[in-house]
Amino acid sequence: MNLAELLQQEEGKTLEFKRDLSSPDKVLQTLIAFANTAGGLLVVGVENRSKRVRGIIDPLQDEERLANLISDRIEPRLVPSMEIAVWRSAQVIAVEIYPSPSRPHWLKNLGPDGGVFVRIGSTNRKADSLLIQEMRRLARNETYDESLLVHLNSEALDFRVASELFSSRKKLDQAALETLRVLTRHGKKLVPTVGGVLLFGKEPEREFPDAWIQCGRFSGTDKSVLADSLECRGILPRALESAYEFIQKHAQVSAKIGGLKRIDLSSVPLRAVRELLVNAVVHADYAQQGAPIRVSIFSDRIEIENPGVLLAGLTVEDIKHGVSKLRNRVIGRVFKELGFIEQWGSGIQRATGECRQAGLREPKLEEIALRFRATISLIADQPVQLDGVTAAVREALLEASSHTGLSTHELAKRAGISPRAMRTRLARLVSSGLVSVVGTNARDPQRKYHWKGA
Repeated sequence: MNLAELLQQEEGKTLEFKRDLSSPDKVLQTLIAFANTAGGLLVVGVENRSKRVRGIIDPLQDEERLANLISDRIEPRLVPSMEIAVWRSAQVIAVEIYPSPSRPHWLKNLGPDGGVFVRIGSTNRKADSLLIQEMRRLARNETYDESLLVHLNSEALDFRVASELFSSRKKLDQAALETLRVLTRHGKKLVPTVGGVLLFGKEPEREFPDAWIQCGRFSGTDKSVLADSLECRGILPRALESAYEFIQKHAQVSAKIGGLKRIDLSSVPLRAVRELLVNAVVHADYAQQGAPIRVSIFSDRIEIENPGVLLAGLTVEDIKHGVSKLRNRVIGRVFKELGFIEQWGSGIQRATGECRQAGLREPKLEEIALRFRATISLIADQPVQLDGVTAAVREALLEASSHTGLSTHELAKRAGISPRAMRTRLARLVSSGLVSVVGTNARDPQRKYHWKGA
């Protein structure tokens, strides 16, 4: 573990700092949330906001205490990796938790229904019954859309519509529908799956009233003025097509007037939008109630939001690099057959490439409450201004990155400028996100700077 590198990072889905063990419940909730979600690292002995390393007076005693707390108060049993690390004259405890195959884990005193926590961004959230059910399904290697609707029969599906959608791809017969898990046998009869009804049901809204796409076009940068809207209902392939047509209708954006400045906007990168829209439909959690997929078009951005956070074991960084897990296998398999999906796990990467090609920032991906949102900015990406950052300053900062960081005076000396001038440049670079800083406060004589690049 490289503590210097960790101190440059902000708390997030897989990292948390704790000052001490004075609130053991909070610590245990974090460890449970890590195990139930994507794993993570908890560092005890560091203030979470300032990242000041306070250290632990007796790390061996606290390590044993924490091990006992984990063993006595978490079910099923959780076995973390614990390490004592040294930072200058202080010592901290690092607890690493891996995504658990035994999820969900819970606090014993709260029980399996009230003591399950998951990690959303940099916070721990108590899981509701639907999320707990999903964790249990995934632990059994099952997905919600493979569940059987045993109170229905094959007549609940519209075979004519299904055949029309597949007409240019393959002949759709009963065997093909069973292979796709749209239909499956239950005793002596064929019954549809959840995915089958969502994809080809005659009345999908009767079983799933919230499985639709809500589209809105807003006049400004917030939702105060709704200019146009559309409810895309019915089977998922048709709802997807309707939502995409709505986006196409509002695709051309020329300029935005803000104050005295005119900000040029790019046209909507439609291929990127389509990739993210398909991704939202395929990965939505259709077990959630009152939560349709939402498409919101603003003057400066497009937001596509679906119910359901990332599946356990996944982070935003993972999906940016093409790592993918299907929340809905039936829907995903059918969308692949219909050509909505070109290659597993590549949709986010293709959307990112399309945005960059259009001169836009890469899509912003985030988990919000129990939903996942992808945002495409429509404002042309502007390079970060590096006024006053000479080649000598940049070279000094690059050298800082090859060390464990350099102080203001060390950087000033290497760049051939005064410490005061260096501080001015560093303040601007830190605020722009190009330089990170590690230290207890602005007067810390061992405060170090690291170049993050541009």
